Amino acid sequence: MKYIAIDLGLKRIGLAYSAHKDLVTPLPAVIRTNRDQASHEVRKVIAEWEIDTVVIGIPLGGSSEDEMRRRIAHFMGLVAFEGEVIYQDEAGSSLEAENLMKGEIKYIRDGRIDSISAMIILQRYLYKMKQKKK
Repeated sequence: MKYIAIDLGLKRIGLAYSAHKDLVTPLPAVIRTNRDQASHEVRKVIAEWEIDTVVIGIPLGGSSEDEMRRRIAHFMGLVAFEGEVIYQDEAGSSLEAENLMKGEIKYIRDGRIDSISAMIILQRYLYKMKQKKK
């Protein structure tokens, strides 16, 4: 299985990839100028990496969950991905990503933190799947 994780933001979209259940790699983030451009770029990445499953971060259980599900569904409709889409709780993933990026680099808004956040989201999902198999 080939997975891509998406940390969907209004300005940047973090991406991470895994074809092996123990290794997740952050990919370059998509800098979002508008939703059509962003969905096109995400579609290209999904095709390039031959993705089977998209794992997308969402704030589960929060007051914004329903609104985020609607936004994610709309965005994924624009991406036109026909594989499986899985929602994974993203709570605290951005803060965890910032903590991993020590020093000045964490203040540069080039998408690296967003893609590390996507990496964390995918690691959480893969860990959860590994635990279910035990």
